[in-house]
Amino acid sequence: MYRRSLIGAAASAALLPAVGRAQSFPSKQLRLFVGFAAGGGGDIVARVLAAELTRSAGYSVLVENKPGAGGNIATREALRAPPDGHTVLFANVGMMSVNPYAMKDVGYDPVADITPVCLAVDFSNVLVVHPSVPAKTLAEYLALAKRPEGIQYGSSGVGGAGHLAGELLKARSGTNMIHVPFRGGGPAMNDLVAGHVPSLIASAPTATPLMREGRIRALAVTGAKRSPFDPDVPTIAEQGFPGYAATNWYAVVVSSKVPPEIVAQLNTILTKALKAQEVQTAYAQQGMETIGSTQAEAAAHIARETEVWKKVIADAGIRLE
Repeated sequence: MYRRSLIGAAASAALLPAVGRAQSFPSKQLRLFVGFAAGGGGDIVARVLAAELTRSAGYSVLVENKPGAGGNIATREALRAPPDGHTVLFANVGMMSVNPYAMKDVGYDPVADITPVCLAVDFSNVLVVHPSVPAKTLAEYLALAKRPEGIQYGSSGVGGAGHLAGELLKARSGTNMIHVPFRGGGPAMNDLVAGHVPSLIASAPTATPLMREGRIRALAVTGAKRSPFDPDVPTIAEQGFPGYAATNWYAVVVSSKVPPEIVAQLNTILTKALKAQEVQTAYAQQGMETIGSTQAEAAAHIARETEVWKKVIADAGIRLE
């Protein structure tokens, strides 16, 4: 009888492996991968969320910065991790909607290899300049860019939202804007403040505090409407380029090999944290809008962005190394 009981218990356990996994998730430390250096927009998003997950739920969370190749290094490493849901990636527009279509081989398929979990935040980028640059408006900046030597603008990396926003403005204005890629928004901003690069298309989280301190000057935001956090800064669209819009966003994604029930658990955990007042306040102070979407909404948003930027890449002939 004892032997039959053991066999019956084992059989019952074998019938419910997925339920057991889902109920015990997370069962170890959560690893949040960021494809850019510390101090940039993605790093800020991840660390605010990690702090809330630890504070409210007591989870063990580790943020890991893995900069390089426009976020591709972090993406590939996240996809190589065990597909148990304990490794998630903060993916931006470059990693999901640009790099795979502008580079020869990124090492992953953004549709087949990746499952969106939720949208975390959305925010405009900002075109900012060092105080030594004489331009006070976008028109004056573009006049400088029309010179034979042009004007350099930095970004957080090749294929990121800042880079694409700059290339779109360059194409629309017919100017000589010269891209200078950095390994993240933090290093790029450091070089702008030090005067090593004259201008930068930066994320709002990276730029807003320094704008308010007067250490850099904002000329335009890249979104379709003015930011509620910096309402005095006009959009590029209203300064002579109607229809221009280029925002940044961060979505949490995982390997497509992660079981659906774990993905659903992750969505519940993360959206609950994103709804916390502490998180929304922290993001708002950095010029970001908190989203916290469903899985389907995240997938639809990424698909729409991909179609937009695939066309820009093709029309402008953009090829990233």
